[in-house]
Amino acid sequence: MTQNPHSIAGGTRIGHVHLKTADIQRVHDFYVGILGFNEVARLGDSALFVSAGGYHHHLGFNTWESKGGSAPAPGTTGLYHVAILYPTRADLADALRRLIKAKWPVEGTSDHGTHEALYLADPDGNGLELAWDRPQNEWPLDEEGKLKFVSEPVDLNDLLKAAN
Repeated sequence: MTQNPHSIAGGTRIGHVHLKTADIQRVHDFYVGILGFNEVARLGDSALFVSAGGYHHHLGFNTWESKGGSAPAPGTTGLYHVAILYPTRADLADALRRLIKAKWPVEGTSDHGTHEALYLADPDGNGLELAWDRPQNEWPLDEEGKLKFVSEPVDLNDLLKAAN
């Protein structure tokens, strides 16, 4: 990895993602009801804030400019996906189990070497990547010692075996 001489501080993290939605209840049913996030706050039908593990909020949703709206048309700019990183492979497997139980479609999978990922869309058509990172010492490197991304399918049956 090439170090930028003007690098941002190493401990910097993405605090939360805030998305427009057409319907607060619909995203509540998905993010809380299926994925298992905790509802932190809800402002009627205008905003919802959810968290994993007690943080003030990881995801925010609002209808302030989008109530009843439609997803962006293909070929437009905007969000590609939000990655939700699970702490263990068993937790990612549990997310897959929940999606299967809810009959929520998984659009694709990829084992990138650094992490395993499931790709899907939320109720508003926003892309989601549900992922688990391998330990950094297992990440694939090229001949020069640089990170090498790969894209192999995830064996979903093997992943499900890891579920708690």
